[in-house]
This record gives sequence, C-alpha cells and structure tokens, in this order.
Amino acid sequence: MSKKKKYYTVWKGHKTGIFESWNDCKAQIKNYEGAQYKSFETFDAAKKALNGNYKDYIGKNKSFTSSLSPEQLKKIGQPNYNSISVDAASSGNPGVMEYRGVDTKTKKQLFIQGPFEEGTNNIGEFLAIVHGLAFLKKNNSNRIIYTDSKTAMSWVRKKNCNTKLERNDKNKALFELVDRAIIWLKTNSYSTTIVKWETKAWGEIPADFGRK
Repeated sequence: MSKKKKYYTVWKGHKTGIFESWNDCKAQIKNYEGAQYKSFETFDAAKKALNGNYKDYIGKNKSFTSSLSPEQLKKIGQPNYNSISVDAASSGNPGVMEYRGVDTKTKKQLFIQGPFEEGTNNIGEFLAIVHGLAFLKKNNSNRIIYTDSKTAMSWVRKKNCNTKLERNDKNKALFELVDRAIIWLKTNSYSTTIVKWETKAWGEIPADFGRK
C-alpha cells in the first residue's frame, strides 16, 4: 500500500510556505531555532493553516473516544489538572526532534526546545521531564508532571539517559542538554510526582505536537 501524500506547512523556517515532501520541509527547519511546522492531509488545509496562527494548529488532534469499558474508565478516573504535561516529537528515529511542556488543563505552552537536527523520541521525553522538574522547582510549584513515556520515567528515576544514539557533530548541542539534565538530576532534590498519562482513557497527552 502506498503511503498517503502529505503537505507540510512551515510558518517559521529558512523559507516559509507549503512543501510537498518531508525532505523539502526538513531543509527549511534544519538548524533553524524555533522552527514552526506541521503536516496536513490536503493542500487546502495546509494553505489555510499557513494563513493562520501556528498555535491554533499545534496539538490539534481528531476527537477521541476511548475503547475502554465504563468500569475501566471509572477506575482510572480523570486527569489531575493541577499539573503540567510534557511530550516530544521526532520525525524519524533518529531524526529532527523537539519537546515541550504545557499546562494540562489549558494547553498553554510553558516551554519548548528544538527542533534539534538529530535526536530520538526517548531523549526528547527524558529532557522534557527534567525541564519540567526544573521549571516547577524554579516556580516553587506543587503541580505534578504527566508524561506518556515509561522509558523516560525510568531514565529520570535512574538519573541517566540510557540512549543508544551515538554522539556526533549533528547531535552535539542535544547531548550538551542531556549532560546538563543529568547533572541537574544528580545535584537537585525535588518532590514533584511524575505520573504516566493514561492515553487509552484520556486520548493524546495535551503536550502532544499533533503531527501523527
């Protein structure tokens, strides 16, 4: 089965506009700090988005209906909205990667990093959690952190980024952040609770980039 064609809107990049292949889009966002982009199913949707605001499109997913039973949903309950949610997006593994944190209830963006030229989703999820921990500690906040990555939760718990990605010139800046994150974990105490986001019950995590 052939892969369905996508159109890529770039709001901020070396060149802005609509691009018809991921490689063309990637060329515009590579090494561009604060790049803004997203894929769309049709040219018309991509064109409409280009004339709009990036923030109105990021994180927008299709409506969600849980496949869990009412009993299961009742047992899980609702999210704790006294929280922030973090997530990462990677176009390829490795590939162009970025991460961000948002207010769980309002989806207001609290921080964002990237895109990085070469990274993995797990690295991004790890950095997002540590960034969130530092953010909450700096603001003396008692909020919890939601993540949808068990792997990243494990790495944070062990205070180590156990990635198999090898260091090179492309990912030098990313690994500098990883090293700083590990040092932060080893030299700071925190009382923040890190909780797994229940995707099957609640849909995509609010920090999701909506590029699936």
